[in-house]
Amino acid sequence: MEALERDLLSILEADSRIPAARLAAMLGVSEEKVKAEVKRLEESGVIVKYTAITNSDAIDENKVEALIEVKVTPQKGEGFDAIAREIAEHAEVKNLYLMSGGYDLAVIVEGKSLKSVSRFVSERISTYDTVLSTATHFILKKYKVEGALMKKTDENRLSVQP
Repeated sequence: MEALERDLLSILEADSRIPAARLAAMLGVSEEKVKAEVKRLEESGVIVKYTAITNSDAIDENKVEALIEVKVTPQKGEGFDAIAREIAEHAEVKNLYLMSGGYDLAVIVEGKSLKSVSRFVSERISTYDTVLSTATHFILKKYKVEGALMKKTDENRLSVQP
């Protein structure tokens, strides 16, 4: 990886809204060179998507997220890739990772309610022949996402006492 590519990606990962002219000034190259490099990175699949990170507590959005641990049997000639591709096709799946350790896949899902996420796991994920077991962990509060601290929206704390 060239220094320009590495530096450009580092800046864009921190803030993808920086205009090409400012990126050029930061990197000491022309704006045209920055635009060409960004286009090349997009077309080659290095840059996959630009996105905004939102604080769901601040917008009072009714959605539930969960991390699903999935243990699977790898398939001959495919390993974990075949089942990962199938699971990734579901709209509820936001992130999917191959993991080391006690389970094979970490699946981050989003639904409208606890029940909808539970049904997704029991009626979709658990039904694959290669899935041996699942464990669902509901995300209660986010403190940091993709390196960004979630700002406080109120001083209410989650109670840990009955």
